[in-house]
Amino acid sequence: MKHFRILIFLAGCMTVIISCRKDYEVIPLEKVTIEYVFDQDDSLGTYANKFLNSIYSKLPGGYNRVGGDLLDAASDDAISGLVGTSAVSQLATGAYTSYAPVADESPWNNCYAAIRAASLFVSNIDVSPVKEKLPNGASIRYAWKAEARFIRALFYFELLKRYGGIPLMGDKVRELGDDVQIPRSSFSDCVNYIVSECNAIKDSLRPNPVVAPELNSHRATRGAALALKARVLLYAASPLFNGQNIEGNNPLTGYNSYDKARWKQAADAARELINERTFSLVPNFKDVFITQNNSEVIFFRQGGNTTEIESTNGPVGFAAVARGRTNPTQELVDAFPTNAGLPITDPASGYNSNDPYARRDPRLAMSILYNGARWLNTELQTFQGGQHRPGGAEPGTQTSYYMRKFMGNFENATQYSNTSHDWIILRYTEVLLNFAEAENEANGPTAEVYQVLKDLRARAGIAAGSNGMYGLKENMTADEMRNIVRNERRIELAFEEHRFWDIRRWKIAQQVYGKSLHGMNIIKDGPAFNYNVAAVFKPVFIAPKMYLYPIPYDEVVKNDNMRQNPGW
Repeated sequence: MKHFRILIFLAGCMTVIISCRKDYEVIPLEKVTIEYVFDQDDSLGTYANKFLNSIYSKLPGGYNRVGGDLLDAASDDAISGLVGTSAVSQLATGAYTSYAPVADESPWNNCYAAIRAASLFVSNIDVSPVKEKLPNGASIRYAWKAEARFIRALFYFELLKRYGGIPLMGDKVRELGDDVQIPRSSFSDCVNYIVSECNAIKDSLRPNPVVAPELNSHRATRGAALALKARVLLYAASPLFNGQNIEGNNPLTGYNSYDKARWKQAADAARELINERTFSLVPNFKDVFITQNNSEVIFFRQGGNTTEIESTNGPVGFAAVARGRTNPTQELVDAFPTNAGLPITDPASGYNSNDPYARRDPRLAMSILYNGARWLNTELQTFQGGQHRPGGAEPGTQTSYYMRKFMGNFENATQYSNTSHDWIILRYTEVLLNFAEAENEANGPTAEVYQVLKDLRARAGIAAGSNGMYGLKENMTADEMRNIVRNERRIELAFEEHRFWDIRRWKIAQQVYGKSLHGMNIIKDGPAFNYNVAAVFKPVFIAPKMYLYPIPYDEVVKNDNMRQNPGW
């Protein structure tokens, strides 16, 4: 097998051992061979384990990954502080093609490199006679193999939600010179494959939660497999793929017809994890994102203790230098109800347009920084001419808002200090919301759906009210509940790379992007402020083809069996 030498490098696996974490070490490239990594005499599986960690390092991160911005800045929830010159602005205006994609949001090659690395691990790990045992007595080698299959399934989903049906490679690890004229599999086959992988590995993965040193806290568990399965089935049941296929009977872009049973499958998948009661809501919403190994996090990409998120997204105008890149929109701010749980358009809500941030859902202050909010021992001035809305090379906020979520507790500090910034890929709240959405579509607004919303609102700090409904209307129709669940999802999961995909899978992107996005133009008048909503950016959704990304031009050219997506 000596001919495999350097093949790992050619496949994009040069970083078998990643040095960004203290538990990884560097192996000289000339020693990186299949025999070295998967050694039949290595009873500890030392290098196989390190190779697996290198595959984990390929997982997508979300913090300002698209040209320095969050993906949500390409949705209706935020814009970039750099507006028209940013990569996310290209996404939001359709300024991309199959041969000129937005680089940081064109993951085809990276995903397949990770898939190949995972398959390489799956195909060779049985050589290593790893003696370490799981609590159930099984060799940890089986858990490692299941972890690689989970990562592979996750990367297939990353491709699926962007492109529709994609080529499924199976376990075969192709070498240079192999025939790669592989056609795309149908959307249905891709969903079935990912779901079957999750089912096959769930009992081989570590139990929930990981009871191990922090060294292993990033590893995939049974809960991760169940949560991924629930997410995949939710997408498959959603309008874009289930009944509103952008090209009729094209099996690559969705199902041929609507089937309500797909919603039930999605609800049942989420319920399976919920019923295991191995995860729970963290009492304080802010703690979910800055406290490691908490009860709500199911799966994450390791980050580090840094000030990077604060320095990239925090308000400008402080001695603690920040760039203010993520500017939440007025549309997102208005989506937050009052602390009575009622929308701000409801006359009974208590909303005051002259004091718009008072008596609001506490998640607003924990997600967004606004004029008058406390930050770095100062009350923010995002009014015209205010200290925290200047122009210049770092222009500050275009909307009068900054993102607060993910950042440390710096309200009363004078400077930033290192804070945990793991990127959460799967968390329990999403599973609850996935269940609520799917259950409502399958069976209407059942008591279980109401309970999910009550639990989330109670955790947020919304008042229960005399009827214990947390502002929710009793006896809602399925359509009314759909709107409530979608809005709850929007505010609870803001900036977590859900909104961009949600408005696509719900097939409402043409409606959403058909309107200007707004901010707040605030004028200081003595001790008072005048608040005026103002347009700040106009997204564009050119045609239905934009519901899916184009297959990269190079892939279509070199593979005679590769079909391009409709319209591209």
